[in-house]
Amino acid sequence: MTDDIVTNEFAGVAVRVDHGAHSPRLRLQDLKSGRVRFLDALELESLVWLPDSQLRTLLDPSHRWGEQAP
Repeated sequence: MTDDIVTNEFAGVAVRVDHGAHSPRLRLQDLKSGRVRFLDALELESLVWLPDSQLRTLLDPSHRWGEQAP
């Protein structure tokens, strides 16, 4: 299965639907660091319902390129 690539001037992410778990999940890979995260339906729905103010905080680039979280 091939990844779809989503990029802009700030980020690049490889995206695919992973069917290896009990239910489908979205597999996201940061192209800069190689870090991978899997999001299930509940996590994706939570992003949809996240208030704009909290989403803006999440999108602040100073949280991404500082010290890497474990």
